[in-house]
Amino acid sequence: MARENTSFAGIVMYRRPYKERDLLVKFLTDKRGPMMFFVRGGNRSHAKITSDILPFTHGQYTGWLADDGSLSYLSAARDTRQYVHLGEDPLRSAYATYILELVDATFEEGRSIGGWFNQVAAALELIDKGQDPQIAANVLEVQFLPLLGAAQTWDRCTICGLNDRPLDFSEANGGMLCSRHWNLDEHRFHLDRRTVGYLQLFASLNLVQVNQIQVDQSVKNRLRYTLDRIYDDELGLHLKSKRFIDQMATWENQLKNLRSEN
Repeated sequence: MARENTSFAGIVMYRRPYKERDLLVKFLTDKRGPMMFFVRGGNRSHAKITSDILPFTHGQYTGWLADDGSLSYLSAARDTRQYVHLGEDPLRSAYATYILELVDATFEEGRSIGGWFNQVAAALELIDKGQDPQIAANVLEVQFLPLLGAAQTWDRCTICGLNDRPLDFSEANGGMLCSRHWNLDEHRFHLDRRTVGYLQLFASLNLVQVNQIQVDQSVKNRLRYTLDRIYDDELGLHLKSKRFIDQMATWENQLKNLRSEN
């Protein structure tokens, strides 16, 4: 059983009790993607490391990292900080949880993920600062599609390769169709130019360089519809946190209807 004692940057994805006093803590690590760690004594109320392994905590950690699929062991933490505002708002918390669940579904445990760690951390940072959580999640949804085996062509027509005319998304053709070829798919999504433009932007957007997010609600609705369709139809990926987000949207719409009736 081979383990390497090393330091790494990590984000706490979730944790669960293990026996009476110990914890299993899932981290997104910068070196080996998602990894599960055994934390001895982590479930004791006065354990020194308790505050360093709360969900939505980002920091530098040291531990024995297994390379054979077995448990890794966490030994120390430093320079940790929580995304404190995520827990103050149910919608922010739900989207942050969804992003981390999506990460867990996208990346194989124990494998290097390159620069994706910084992209995910930037998304959580934006949400924590009060920026639009849906758009932060949508960016990752677009960018994770090739990793999940559902790559789409966003920047040009999948038939002729040109982008000199209006484009619309065709699920059947795996990406955009220009207006010359709209007749090839009667079920194309009928997206407006702004929504198409955002999808194209999201495909290569570096969230580390983003400070502010402002997208009209109507465009957000079409983005959500498009990505939900792709994830449902092509991947069949139904994460628990996403269902909760959908429920919250339903409750919000019902509340608006009640208010408009009074």
